[in-house]
Amino acid sequence: QVRLVESGGGLVQAGESLRLSCAASGSIFRINAMGWYRQSPGKQRDLVATITSGGSTNYADSVKGRFTISRDNAKNTVYLQMNSLKPEDTAVYYCNADVISRTGLAYNYWGQGTQVTVSS
Repeated sequence: QVRLVESGGGLVQAGESLRLSCAASGSIFRINAMGWYRQSPGKQRDLVATITSGGSTNYADSVKGRFTISRDNAKNTVYLQMNSLKPEDTAVYYCNADVISRTGLAYNYWGQGTQVTVSS
């Protein structure tokens, strides 16, 4: 079993920054892609950014140039640096990871989510 624990959410004003962290723990042999998704009330969960184990990144158009995803493979941790935040960035942010377990099986895991609220 693998657990993803997010931290770093909160309430900020427009234009400010936040940094989210997500640490994976448990029966982990290797983590392939990791990513961040977000969901606002009444809307579907959307991709924000992803990063491969080799460091290749992908971003939603709405966050390009403002958000940066990174990871520390030694710590099984992924980060999301969010700058120039806008009210429309308000959502619950979820961490996601593609994990190869110590038994060689592949699973996809989600964190519990962390609330980000941006006031205007």
